[in-house]
This record gives sequence, structure tokens and C-alpha cells, in this order.
Amino acid sequence: MRYLLLLLCCSLLPLSVHGQNKPAYQLFNAKGKKVKYGKMLKKMTKQDIILFGEYHNNAITHWLQLELTRDLGQVGPLVLGAEMFEADNQEPLDQYLTGEIDAKGLDTLARLWSNYKTDYAPLVNLAKDRKWPFIATNIPRRYASMVSQEGFSVLDSLTTLEKSWIAPLPIAYDPELPGYKGMIEMMGGHGGETFPMAQASKDATMAHFILRGFQAGRRFIHYNGAYHSDNFEGILWYLQRERPDLAYATITTVTQSDLSHLGKENLNRADFILVVDEDMTPTY
Repeated sequence: MRYLLLLLCCSLLPLSVHGQNKPAYQLFNAKGKKVKYGKMLKKMTKQDIILFGEYHNNAITHWLQLELTRDLGQVGPLVLGAEMFEADNQEPLDQYLTGEIDAKGLDTLARLWSNYKTDYAPLVNLAKDRKWPFIATNIPRRYASMVSQEGFSVLDSLTTLEKSWIAPLPIAYDPELPGYKGMIEMMGGHGGETFPMAQASKDATMAHFILRGFQAGRRFIHYNGAYHSDNFEGILWYLQRERPDLAYATITTVTQSDLSHLGKENLNRADFILVVDEDMTPTY
């Protein structure tokens, strides 16, 4: 009898409780129109280079990166690259991809991020299984730190070997780009003019190694912090400067409390905007 009463009570609950949809994410195009994953995927099959901007601690972003990479891999072979690997770690990364060293060896020889095992190892292992190149694109952190303190001129003192791990000198730089100007504003004017130069040294170096690793007929997917490619600046500015003939697409990540529409502040941030519920638990 109690069981029948429970079923009756449950059946009388408001439909809004049972029918409430709780999506974890929503995709939009640059103009704020909702798009389905399949439409974004189709668009990506027509690109030469894709910049996938992430929040480093967002599980949804990392999941979608892996799904998109797998699906594009069904269309044709890829080249992968990531901010999370610095250029001087290319050798141990290659050794891991070819099976010369194991995961422990890579962890010993390369400077891996603390969330590598959960967030980036799946992408690296996918490249290993498919025999795709994986390019370490970022400037070694120590040199970016030097630029932050002293400006681009400090890079002139590096050895020939050290210079091979960064973009060719002199590094082009436009301090009037909104992203770089915004960094100074965000710091309240502290950090000086050299602070955004460090960001530019990363953007330029990542663009340099993306283009060096690019292979005609293979899509290149690059994973980087959203700020490095938001608003069609950063890495993309350097890529288009060197190779305006290639087809580029950008994806970025933002968080919002309401996934039903794209906030005005996020319009035109990228070709596709991945909006994740702001209540999503960060991974660290």
C-alpha cells in the first residue's frame, strides 16, 4: 500500500521537476547563435589550423578537446600541438611517441604540468596510438620570465641553442592590440610595458612552432589557454602575419550562469564559444 502511495505522489509532482533540463555546456557561434556539435565539427574539417582555447582546470573543455580530436582523426591524419609542452622538451616527447621511453620516462625528462595525467595524457596517447606528430610549441618558461622583467632585448643574450626554442628574433610586437593593452589594465598598471611582452613571446613562439610543424593535407589542432587566442588575437595574429593563405578557426571557453544565450561580453570572442555552467567544479 505504501509503495502504491509513493508512486501516486511521484506521479503528481510538477512536470517542471521531471522535465527540467540541466545541460553542462552549450556551443555558440561568434554572433551568439546556438550551434550543434556536428555543425562545428563540419566547419573544422575545412580548416588548416584550429586553436582550441581552454580553461586549464575545466573538465568539459578537456573532454570536448579529446572528442573533437578523435572525430577529426576519422576524417584524416592530424598534427597536434600544445602550450603545455615547452619547445626544449620536444625530444623526450618524441621519444615517448615512438616508444623509446615510457610514461615514467616522459615524466622524468619533460616538465609536465600537474594536471598532465588527467587532462593532456589522453591527447598525447591518442597521438601515440595514431602515430601523429605532437608538437611542443611554447617558449621555455624561464625565457618568458626574463622578457617579463627586462623586455625582448634580453633574448639577444641567449645561445644559439636557446634561441632555437623560441620564435626568430626580433619578435614582432604590437602593444596596441587590445589583448596586450588589457593585460596592463588588468594589472592596474603594475608590471610595466614588459609584462605583455612576455605574453607576446609565448604567442609568437607557439605560432612559430605551429607553422613549423604544419603539414599540408593534415589539420593541425593546437591546445592553449583561451587568452592566447581570444578575440582573434595572440597566436592567431602571429599565424596570420606569417601565413595569411591558410584557413584558421578558433574555439574558446567561457563560463556563465545561464546557458540559454551568449553574454554580450563573450560575443565575437572566437569562431565558436564553448559555454560551460559556472557551477562546474574546477579540477584544481
